[in-house]
Amino acid sequence: MNTMIPVLTATDLVMDYSARSSAAPTNREPVVAVPAPSFHTLALNHVNFQLNAGESVAVMGPSGSGKSTLLHALAGVIQPTSGSVVFRGADITRMNDADRTALRRTAFGFVFQSGQLLPELPAVENIALPMMLSGVDYRQATDTAILWLERLGLRALATQRPGEMSGGQMQRIAIARALAMRPAVVFADEPTGALDQTTGREVMGILTQAARDNGSSVVVVTHDPNVAAFCGRTVTMQDGVLTAPQGAAGGAVGAVRAAGATRGTGAPGAAGVVGAAGIPSAAVMAGDMSTTTGAAGVTGTAAGMPGTIGTAGAAGMAAGTPAAPHMTQEAAR
Repeated sequence: MNTMIPVLTATDLVMDYSARSSAAPTNREPVVAVPAPSFHTLALNHVNFQLNAGESVAVMGPSGSGKSTLLHALAGVIQPTSGSVVFRGADITRMNDADRTALRRTAFGFVFQSGQLLPELPAVENIALPMMLSGVDYRQATDTAILWLERLGLRALATQRPGEMSGGQMQRIAIARALAMRPAVVFADEPTGALDQTTGREVMGILTQAARDNGSSVVVVTHDPNVAAFCGRTVTMQDGVLTAPQGAAGGAVGAVRAAGATRGTGAPGAAGVVGAAGIPSAAVMAGDMSTTTGAAGVTGTAAGMPGTIGTAGAAGMAAGTPAAPHMTQEAAR
């Protein structure tokens, strides 16, 4: 398969939750005027993203960085404030709700942090359900589900309900359900977040290998570099902004604002050392990071893993650990 063929392309995505919350209320509750903040963080700040056929991409970032919002916008779960998401030539953002629902049912698969299996159904019917919702008869759907259980070594779980399974077993069933329709794209939101490290590695191995065998592309949202390592490419979200991929000249972005110390009492420190192949670190947030002198630099690593905040610039070495940014920004969902 030619993995350079784009299957999903997002262009200039913006998600501004404050614009939605400020809309006129539809209930009869009294409206209380609240002064608007002087600034807020966009959940998605003009994001561009491309997913190629057969590719696996990890989206990393701290809580509130916008990574789950990006996944939901790419999958048509939410409507962005502006921008486009094109899947096989069709702009998802211009579809009505019924068409987006049909698209998610047939072309996309989903794996959630806690599996989200229906507790009343045995494993075989949990896997078969999306097929039946798409018009496949019960016999054919359950036969296909059994094949997936056998493929993933889970045949013994066919009649067990989620309450009788371990967390790892439930995630394996969820993976089978996500792939049973042979989707073009599988979206996985923190798929190992509820698992121990060993089980998480096993689940990620199953997910990525089964997706490759299936010809499906994968987008994984995670904060765990061990999970991201299973994917062919890693990008990072920070305050709604998508930064350079792993292995690119990464640390340069982190150094852009590292030299400023607008709240410090001493002279601004120089930018910290940037690793030759590091991912841009969280120092990209702002230069307003010190309480006494100098702003935080950013240290990358040769292996391309995320850099760490903390090493002060040359002129601010005596400043110690940088403080949190002076002003609190609205958390991006």
